[in-house]
Amino acid sequence: MSIISPQPPRTGSTAKKAVAAPAQENAQGMSQPMDPMNSWAMWRRGADWPTVVWITVVHASALAAPFYFSWQGFTAFVLLYIATGMFGICMGYHRLLTHGSFQTYRPIRWLLAFLGGLSGEGSALTWVANHRKHHKFSDKAGDPHSPRHGKWWAHIFWFMPNLGQKWRKEVLERYAPDMMKDRVMVWLDRMFLPSQFAMGAVLYAIGYYGTALGMGGENAVYYGCSMFFWGLALRMVYVMHVTWLINSATHLWGYRNYETTDDSKNLWWVALLSFGEGWHNNHHAYQRVAAQGHKWWELDTTNWAILAMEKLGLAWNVVRVRDIPDGTRPA
Repeated sequence: MSIISPQPPRTGSTAKKAVAAPAQENAQGMSQPMDPMNSWAMWRRGADWPTVVWITVVHASALAAPFYFSWQGFTAFVLLYIATGMFGICMGYHRLLTHGSFQTYRPIRWLLAFLGGLSGEGSALTWVANHRKHHKFSDKAGDPHSPRHGKWWAHIFWFMPNLGQKWRKEVLERYAPDMMKDRVMVWLDRMFLPSQFAMGAVLYAIGYYGTALGMGGENAVYYGCSMFFWGLALRMVYVMHVTWLINSATHLWGYRNYETTDDSKNLWWVALLSFGEGWHNNHHAYQRVAAQGHKWWELDTTNWAILAMEKLGLAWNVVRVRDIPDGTRPA
């Protein structure tokens, strides 16, 4: 079992066949020609307007949250931050689906992918494919979001240029063939936007009708807006930026436990915000290891949750640091 390989994990029925890589890849790992990252040649094709509008609307909506504060809305913010951030993105999208750091039942895989989608960062298909590409070309020409191409590019702008549907299709086929074979994952990709609207409606309804939770009544509209703006918009913006800090900040600042071939670093404050994901140099060194905190004081709550699932029989084949073969060089 490879500890450092960023290639798609092969489990269950998805392991039967692999989609062949393009016959000839360019320096960025794609057969489709691609302009240099964050270059004028790339931007002159225009912006990916659906994505730009989505990000703009979510951020603008988050600005309304302070005007509709309630403790119920704040509680929704915290609970959904944990559900979509730790379980959806960190455990589901990243450690399970991208790297195969552990195995679990298919319904749990689908649930974690659904929660990851509610983060607003895109479907599991696109997130996983882009992240695997990031690992293959980390801080090289093919890296989708290296700070070497600009700090703000790495943080927020890298997914905004219009690269075309052919490029998206090839990225998915090249870097997420296992995901493409899972009909539920494909369905979740199609349901990305509808699920956001449904979530917003549910949160508003809870605030509007939630008399048992101290909401509703004469202030029903206020509480509905509070649940929507805190539980959906502000929470989504917060989770997005915490995730994006891993793309930007942890390739710029921090310390290194391992001499990897990229700029990845461990940054304690990002690790605290991101449930352990900020120990990024550890992760880049040995990508399939479930624990990203490798020192006793490097707290990793996502790994604690994985180990708890293992104790309950909900996770198995958890890749540990001790599974790294002696003499294995960091990636």
